[in-house]
Amino acid sequence: MKIVVCIKHVPDTETKIKVAGDGVSLDEAAVSKWIISPYDEYALEQALLIREAGEGEVVLVSLGGDAVQATLRQGLAMGADRAVLVKDDALAKADGLARAKALAVVVKEENPELVLLGKYGVGTDEAQTGPMLAEILGQPHAGSVSKLDLTGDGFTAERDIEGGVEVQQGSLPAVITCEKGLNEPRYPSLKGIMAAKKKKIDFKEAGDGGAGMLVWESMELPPPRSAGRIIEGEPQEAARELVRLLNEEKKVI
Repeated sequence: MKIVVCIKHVPDTETKIKVAGDGVSLDEAAVSKWIISPYDEYALEQALLIREAGEGEVVLVSLGGDAVQATLRQGLAMGADRAVLVKDDALAKADGLARAKALAVVVKEENPELVLLGKYGVGTDEAQTGPMLAEILGQPHAGSVSKLDLTGDGFTAERDIEGGVEVQQGSLPAVITCEKGLNEPRYPSLKGIMAAKKKKIDFKEAGDGGAGMLVWESMELPPPRSAGRIIEGEPQEAARELVRLLNEEKKVI
């Protein structure tokens, strides 16, 4: 079975983000480490488990500039067989539809039985890319999957919903987005890291897929939280003052 895993190149989630001088992008110089978007790691791990249970190939696909190669090497070190980079710096700021279109070009060429992604990519994804990719490909889609079983030419997927579990069934090929709890992603071994240096990364052009309808006009960090207020006095007095503040200042009661 051939499995395509779409991964996103993102700053380490513990990074303290800074806005660049242009006011519309991240200050990449302030990002000490770039990683595979965490939910995409669950997708990659699931692909590796499926391959290890039988035979097949795991192909990574990502979008962006030259720096994305380092993130693809991380995935290759985990065990993926090869990788494809759609080179276009504009895709770093693309909307979900533009990203889905660019991914769809590669997926159609690879013609896999299964496409896996994280339920969303950290940053600007908004959980749209996976469903849009499935729609463009005309394939079944199951989202935020916490359990996945493949049976012949079909799949059974489970996703957690409020108060229960939803079970979905469909045919292959299909697009599945993965949730935390589906598995426990592995760490690259030293052998895997060394082997990744020799694995192939193919480069493709985005073409019209790099253009999107979303335009970034500005970017700013959330305003700092205001300091808390301590209400002094006896309990009854403090309670009355709290009610007054909630009513007159915060307008919540």
